[in-house]
Amino acid sequence: MPVDGVSQTSEPDGAARPATARLSVVLPTFNERDNLPVLIDRLDTVLAGIAWEAIVVDDNSPDGTAEAARAIAARDPRVRVIRRVGRRGLSGACIEGMLASSADYVAVMDADLQHDETLLPKMLAALSNGAADLAVASRHVEGGDVGSGLSSVRASGSGLANRLARLLLGVTLSDPMSGFFMIRRSEVERLAPGLSSQGFKILLDIVATARGSLRIVELPFVFRERLHGQSKLDTLVALDFLGLLLSKFVGDVVSVRFLMFMMVGASGVIVHMAALFALIELEGMSFQLAQTAATFVAMTTNFWLNNRLTYRDRRLRGLAALRGLLTFYLVCGFGVIANVGVASLVYQEDAGRILIGLAGAAGAVMGAVWNYAASSVLTWRKA
Repeated sequence: MPVDGVSQTSEPDGAARPATARLSVVLPTFNERDNLPVLIDRLDTVLAGIAWEAIVVDDNSPDGTAEAARAIAARDPRVRVIRRVGRRGLSGACIEGMLASSADYVAVMDADLQHDETLLPKMLAALSNGAADLAVASRHVEGGDVGSGLSSVRASGSGLANRLARLLLGVTLSDPMSGFFMIRRSEVERLAPGLSSQGFKILLDIVATARGSLRIVELPFVFRERLHGQSKLDTLVALDFLGLLLSKFVGDVVSVRFLMFMMVGASGVIVHMAALFALIELEGMSFQLAQTAATFVAMTTNFWLNNRLTYRDRRLRGLAALRGLLTFYLVCGFGVIANVGVASLVYQEDAGRILIGLAGAAGAVMGAVWNYAASSVLTWRKA
């Protein structure tokens, strides 16, 4: 009987279980009910003669994707379903699916039909001959193309992200933003402790974490148009990507989530100053009143951004979001006290500018750490 959050395999009465899979195809899904049956049929065709399985990892889709996957699994024992409740995110889903596999090789691809499934046998051949540990479907090698699957804006953004990854992390892949790849499962087991469950760029995380230890081959593919549904990527993913880049750049000393929280906080400074000047210059408010109002404006926008991005896997909605906003105000209020308190301890009368700067920085760091730790527990606590 299916159990939420646990890998499940369904098979009809009397049906023989398939041979141990040589290849697991991990399909992270969110609202892909209409695309999933089409993709499974295509996998059945292109992987004929290969012992394969599909592991559908669904983030509790409201459109019934998990139910559709179970219906397929009832007819085809090669399909397994993991329904994740209370946790979200493409990278986390991919990691969970890959670690649920017992096959020698694991492929990750989108379930939206934009990835060319006919490339899977070529990937498997590239790995099974012993020449590589990771096969990547690239849109940027000869023969590959972004096609019509990406808008011009998203295509430009993807190109910029690729350049940043190569510049900051030394990643030599032509397409580190690709979400279509195959890897030896033994390498997944080795690298998994260093991977982040947040974000959308699991391939970049794998390559950056491996630090040059993987033998990689790139195969060209053309990115196709989505058949059903809408893309789950939005403009806020850019901040998520920058958080991953910075985390890997500093050697994973701090988490991706903390770095994103800090980036949101930095944006709050800009919002605060803009609101402050607008209220004084345009509304004629006194400085004290404008400063107070600007503080609440900045805290509100910080809450919204953190709820949308930093804690998107714990996103609050409805009344829960209102309660979360109130607790966030409370947390930030104590954060100000922590900031001033630590700065006062460091500051000394008649101190030079350097010590004044250090005092201010120490207070800011303490306030930021408090806000992050307290909001994780109080505002966006795990269900």
